[in-house]
Amino acid sequence: MLTRQRKEMLLNLLKQDGQIVAKALSEQLGLSEDTIRRDLRELAKEGLLQRVHGGALPLDLPPSPAMGNFAQRQQLSAEAKPAIGRAAAAMVRDGQVVFIDGGTTAVQMARQLPRELRATVVTHSPSIALELIGHEHIEVIMIGGRLFKHSIVAMGPSALEAIAQIRTDLYFMGVCSLHPQSGISTGDYEEAGTKRAISQAARKTVVLASPEKLETASPFQIAPLGSIGAIVVASGVEPALLAPYREMGIELVLA
Repeated sequence: MLTRQRKEMLLNLLKQDGQIVAKALSEQLGLSEDTIRRDLRELAKEGLLQRVHGGALPLDLPPSPAMGNFAQRQQLSAEAKPAIGRAAAAMVRDGQVVFIDGGTTAVQMARQLPRELRATVVTHSPSIALELIGHEHIEVIMIGGRLFKHSIVAMGPSALEAIAQIRTDLYFMGVCSLHPQSGISTGDYEEAGTKRAISQAARKTVVLASPEKLETASPFQIAPLGSIGAIVVASGVEPALLAPYREMGIELVLA
């Protein structure tokens, strides 16, 4: 079967069944699971489905404005992001080891960390490290690797190896999208895997969610909502948008 034919078949099955489980489909069709997973990744990059662990879901939600480049994202939620950053910074305690993700909201958080704070910040973002140069009592540990320019973060095998060796108290995660059904997601396959690895190495994951990211979906799922410890959101967000997260027992921090 040609690649184009397989992809058309996958999209038809997704429309018919509402999901694809790669392992079960490989057994059913006599195709290798690696082939199906590769096709799903390529279809996700084309914006035709959402790649999740073990398979795929329909991408029938609005795309996230946070898929734009760094400069464009700096213009989004210009008032909400500093407030979210301030609320997130207030969650850090003396003596903690925290991982701060890359992204425009995370930069705002780094700027708001108290000057007297004594903590260790781990990051794979040069932008975050630069923000913390003037913090005398904050030790900064940089994770290196290939620079992913969209989010200005390091990724790749060396980054994953370093991440696996550090256990953090809190991980402040930046995302492109957040949705009760689709979970937390982003626009790059490798970036989703990197964020997932950081989250798995942290005692608690805190998602920084500026308003434009709510009720949207991006092609690659980072994790379902059950893995999140807390979400920091702007105080002006409609209560109806936040209700599903409250019902799931997720802590909501209003900025």
